[in-house]
Amino acid sequence: MTIWVDADACPVAIREIICRAAVRTKTTAVFVANQYLRLPASDFLRMQQVMPGFDVADNEIVQQVQAGELVITSDIPLASEVIDKGALALNTRGELYTKENIKSRLNMRDFMDTLRSSGIQTGGQAPLSAQDKQQFANHLDRWLAQQ
Repeated sequence: MTIWVDADACPVAIREIICRAAVRTKTTAVFVANQYLRLPASDFLRMQQVMPGFDVADNEIVQQVQAGELVITSDIPLASEVIDKGALALNTRGELYTKENIKSRLNMRDFMDTLRSSGIQTGGQAPLSAQDKQQFANHLDRWLAQQ
């Protein structure tokens, strides 16, 4: 099984958690991004750089992911696509996207996007907290333990 990481917007702290967990469990983690990312030297960590462009990294992940694999992303449309392929999607705050919750997440995302395009200030996400990092690490460890 492979962990696919939508690495362009992945926080450094989360990338470090993924790297440590992948090496510890001997699980391949592929970081897909438009720009080169330096990763620790390991046979289990791969960097896949794609051409710059809108959704190029996302499309690459969707093409390569297999059912049962894990995708780390905060991109809700990407999460929806990989769920449709039978993969799992975990956001960088430790929330697992599922068939049961992804449609409501997409609707909320679209609603907030409509508000922003109308000029309404919606604010951004809060900074990644220690609790978010712990929740992410716990979900990742549970998935790894099932492999």
